[in-house]
Order: sequence, then structure tokens, then C-alpha cells
Amino acid sequence: MRKKKVLFICTHNSARSQMAEGFLRRLYGDRYEAYSAGTEPSEVNPYAVRVMEEVGIDISNHRSKGVEEFRGWEFDWVATVCDQAEERCPFLPGAERYIHKGFPDPSKSAGDENEVLERFRKVRDEIKRWIEVTFAPPSSSSVRSRAGVEGRNTDLRGRSDDIRGDRGGHPRINP
Repeated sequence: MRKKKVLFICTHNSARSQMAEGFLRRLYGDRYEAYSAGTEPSEVNPYAVRVMEEVGIDISNHRSKGVEEFRGWEFDWVATVCDQAEERCPFLPGAERYIHKGFPDPSKSAGDENEVLERFRKVRDEIKRWIEVTFAPPSSSSVRSRAGVEGRNTDLRGRSDDIRGDRGGHPRINP
């Protein structure tokens, strides 16, 4: 079976898209090739590296990449994981479908180090749940039955559908 290619996009490719890439590789790397990019790439956030290490995923060798690095690539899914990236996401002609699930930007957290880390952990855990529900193999009914994970799935004709964990697997595009 050919692995499906997924590109996760957030604004800076510093935290949210990096975490999504890390989780998809770890949880479903046998089914997917995961990549990440940003509309305005910067540097990978050290707090993102740290909270991913806490769950046994090493993203310390990741680098922040721009969406333009992936022009000409063919993806099965392009997933925006922040609202700003969804608005600015360029059209990638090789993408079969676009999905969106906005997560808050943990790098905008205020407070001491413990408070910032807690915010990164919260976003990390939300991303993990979304990855589990959205990309779970069809036989993973226990994962799919979890509620409360929503997003949008847009086909290339511009229609949108809600993505919900209770739909029974992968999001679908209605003709």
C-alpha cells in the first residue's frame, strides 16, 4: 500500500505543524508520510521540542520550512492547523484535499516557564487527539468514537464539510 502524503501548515512552522508532523509519523507512520511547513517560517520553538520529548517524540532535528519548499509536490492531504495559515495557505495544485483544524498558538503564551509549558502541553494534547481521530485507520473504532474533534474538509471545488470523530474514519468529500 502506498503511503499517503500529508503536509501540515501553520504560520511559522515552529510549534503546531511540527507537533502534528511528529504525531502523525509516530502514530501512523506505516500509513502516512508527514511533512510540515509555515506561511512565514521562523525557527522551531524550543518549548515545542521539550513537550514533544515528554511524550517520547524527538523533533529536535526538525527545521522550520516555508510552504514554497513544497511547490510541485503531490500531497493527498494539506492540513492547516491555525486559522491564519488557513487564510494565507497558497493553492498547491498537487493536493487532493484540504482540511483545517485551528489550534491556539502556544508561543503567544504569557507567564512563567511553567505556565508557558502547560499551554504547550495543552495544545500538544489537543493536536494528538485530532491526529488520532482524523488519521486513524478504519479499524480503529475505539479512537474514532471519541467526540469533540472537529474541523473543516474542503475539496478542490471549494465545498466544506465538518470533520467529526463520530463519522467513522477519515473525513470524506461529498460529491
